[in-house]
Amino acid sequence: MKNDHLKPATIAAQAAGATDTETAGVVPGIHLSTTYLRDADYALMRPDNIYGRDENDSVRQAEEVLRQLEGAAATLLFPTGMAAIAAVFRALPGGARVILQNGIYWGTIKWVRDFCARRGIFLEEVDAADASALAAACRSSADLVWIETPSNPWLKTVDINAAAGLAHKAGAVLVVDATAATPILTRALDHGADIVMHSASKAINGHADVLGGVLSCRDGASALWKAIATERHDAGAIIGPFEAWLVMRGLRTLPLRVERMCTNAMAIARFLDGHAGVESVLYPGLEGDPGHAIASRQMSGGYGSLMSVVVKGDRARALDVVARLRLFHRATSLGGVESLVEHRHTIEPDTGIPETLLRLSVGIEDAGDLVADLAQALEGAAA
Repeated sequence: MKNDHLKPATIAAQAAGATDTETAGVVPGIHLSTTYLRDADYALMRPDNIYGRDENDSVRQAEEVLRQLEGAAATLLFPTGMAAIAAVFRALPGGARVILQNGIYWGTIKWVRDFCARRGIFLEEVDAADASALAAACRSSADLVWIETPSNPWLKTVDINAAAGLAHKAGAVLVVDATAATPILTRALDHGADIVMHSASKAINGHADVLGGVLSCRDGASALWKAIATERHDAGAIIGPFEAWLVMRGLRTLPLRVERMCTNAMAIARFLDGHAGVESVLYPGLEGDPGHAIASRQMSGGYGSLMSVVVKGDRARALDVVARLRLFHRATSLGGVESLVEHRHTIEPDTGIPETLLRLSVGIEDAGDLVADLAQALEGAAA
C-alpha cells in the first residue's frame, strides 16, 4: 500500500497500511523465522525470502513506515544507531576525506575518530553551525560530510540546505543525524541531504525498551547506498524481528508523542529562560537562540524534546539540582515518554562539557508538573 501522498499522522497510525495477512488482525504480526521453505524442485516458495539476515517481513514493514515518513527512496533498519553510523563509514574507501561536525553525540565522534585513524581516512572536524567554517572545510574535495541537527548536547542548528550545497560542490555526500528532530519535525532529505540517520532507540521507538538505528536515502541506486546495504548484509548488522515490531509499534504514535513533547519542552524552556538559578538555556525554540531562525525554517511543528540547561553555581549545585528532581529520571537517553535528566559532564568529562550543564529529555507528562518539579529543585539547591 503506497501512502506517500498521506500526512505523517495517517502513515504512522496506519503503519503504512500493514496488517496481519495471516489472521486478518489489524496489528501486524511478528515473523520470527530465520529461514524459508523451498518446493520439491528446490525453488523458493517466496523469491524474496531466502534467509533471515536480510529477509523478514516485520523488518520490512517497519522500514516501509519509516521510508514513507522520510519521503525516502529506501530505508534500512540496524540493531543500533551506532551500527547504522558504522555502516556508512565502513562503506567509504580507504583514503577518503570526511568532514565531521564537532560537538555532536560523543559516541559518534569517538568511534569515527578511531575508525578513520585505523582505516586511513582523513578526518576534519568543524563547527558546522558556523556557515563560514563549513564553507572553508568544503573548499577541498571530500567524500562525506556528516552533520547532526539539532546537535546533542549543545543543541546547535545546522542549515541542512546550505550544508547540502557545500557538500555537493565538494563532491561529497551529505549525511544528517536527525535523531533529535525525528522525521516528524524535519525531513532532512527534503532539505537536500543524501542520507538521513536516526537512533531508533530514541523518539522513533519512544518507550525506552528497544535499541535500533535507521538510515534512509534519496537515491537507492547510488553507489554509496548499495555499499551500505551490502555492508549490512555481509556484516550481519541486522535488527531482530521483535525489535523491528517494537519500533513499528512506537512509530504508530510518534506524531502524537512528538507534538506533546515539543509543547512541554517549549513551556519548560520559557520557564527556565531568565530563571534566577539558570545561566543559559540551549534550545532552538527560544527566539534568542542562535539557531532559532534556521530551526524555524527546517523544523515543522516544534523544536524537539531535547534541551540543555546550564545552571548557575558549580558542579555541586548542578548535582544538587539533579538530586532534588522528583519526576525527571536520572538516566542517559532521550526521546522517551518519560522525562530524563542527565549530568552530561559525568558521562563525558573530557570533552569540554561544563560541569553545570544538565541535559533534559522532555517527555509527555503534564507540562505544569514538570515545570513545578524543576522550580522546586532549582529553588531548593544550595547556592
